[in-house]
Amino acid sequence: MRKEYRTIKEVVGPLMLVEDVSGVKYDELVEIEQADGSIRRGRVLEINGDKALLQLFEGSQGLRISDSKARFLGRSIELDVAPDMLGRVFDGMGKPMDDGPALIPEKHLDINGTPMNPTARDYPSEFIQTGISAIDGLNTLVRGQKLPVFSGSGLPHANLAAQIARQAKVLGSDEKFAVVFAAVGITFEEADFFISDFRKTGAIERTVTFINLANDPAIERIATPRMAITAAEYLAYDLGMHVLVIITDITNYAEALREVSAARKEVPGRRGYPGYMYTDLATMYERAGRIRDNKGSITMIPILSMPEDDVTHPIPDLTGYITEGQIILSRELHRKGLTPPINVLPSLSRLKDKGIGADKTREDHADTMNQLFSAYSRGKDAKELAVILGDAALSDTDKLYAKFADAFEAEYVSQGYYTNRSIEETLDLGWKLLSILPKAELKRIKDKYIEKYYPEEA
Repeated sequence: MRKEYRTIKEVVGPLMLVEDVSGVKYDELVEIEQADGSIRRGRVLEINGDKALLQLFEGSQGLRISDSKARFLGRSIELDVAPDMLGRVFDGMGKPMDDGPALIPEKHLDINGTPMNPTARDYPSEFIQTGISAIDGLNTLVRGQKLPVFSGSGLPHANLAAQIARQAKVLGSDEKFAVVFAAVGITFEEADFFISDFRKTGAIERTVTFINLANDPAIERIATPRMAITAAEYLAYDLGMHVLVIITDITNYAEALREVSAARKEVPGRRGYPGYMYTDLATMYERAGRIRDNKGSITMIPILSMPEDDVTHPIPDLTGYITEGQIILSRELHRKGLTPPINVLPSLSRLKDKGIGADKTREDHADTMNQLFSAYSRGKDAKELAVILGDAALSDTDKLYAKFADAFEAEYVSQGYYTNRSIEETLDLGWKLLSILPKAELKRIKDKYIEKYYPEEA
């Protein structure tokens, strides 16, 4: 039974106050019907006694409260799901926006989901190949992991997101793999770039896309990532698929959260963001993972642009606490023309050791990864020393390391946005670069691997 009230007392911006209500729940959907029959939608933000504070999705401009009525629907925001979601483009509230036929839903799922029982979680352990050497070789993505990308304003995280969505796959021919892509608070040009790129490359056939534009309401921005994760849960746990969720840009989501919090006159926390932002982000991120005895899994790559490139800003700071590592894009490497400009030294995948090695990638993966990190770090140090003291201050070995660092950036890190390298190609390229150094310098690699993989022509 839908409850209707003509007791709308006040509207301020997107907020509306309805009095004398009963049995209304937090987060419940509401319809505001005007005298001409037009309907606006919103949700319950707060309940205080018999008063309900609502937030309107479409805003309140032109709304006459004297002849409007509020109808409470008894449910929260839901997403219609079905197997033929794949290949479709939806708006931020889950409505098709690709001129395709209406979706015939198999289920209606609450976008807030249900918490995953910690004891039912399975440990992430299988390698996901993105085709990007700086990730696959050095900061490996594992199925069921949450691995964010920390970017900055103006850096090409959109190109990286599209590349991962196009190229990512679980190795093995019988694996059903899907991508759920959520674009939050982006411009029309960015939306057009993603959709046309997916269509052009054929990636759209295995992708469910949610697009929330910058001029859409803030409340929709808060719903969009949850729409995407709900779709992923259906594909993973109902259809048994391996699902990669890419959300860009989490910073726009957090700004919308701050806007809603300010409208509710809540006490602000750090930098004006609500004090519950950690909990709010965790309710999204923690929906990724694997469930024991279920074939499906959700792997998540949230992308966020750090305000002022500040890694201690609340958004990257809290994201880093909840997730298992980070891929960091570098403005310095971007200026050098490296694509993608991934700074491998501060980047980290805490679960990489679980997804590499014999039967997963290759037996020499862990050793070569450690040696590449070590050699690149020493090469960077040598180059910095040369800047201060001149090349004459470097030993012959230091000069080799400096040469290695330049070659590593130019060949290993910078591969372009349309090069898809297999893990074997990435590992072989690592050996080719390590051959710049004499064998005696490869102290982190077992002798048997040096004998087997060290390039002969070196």
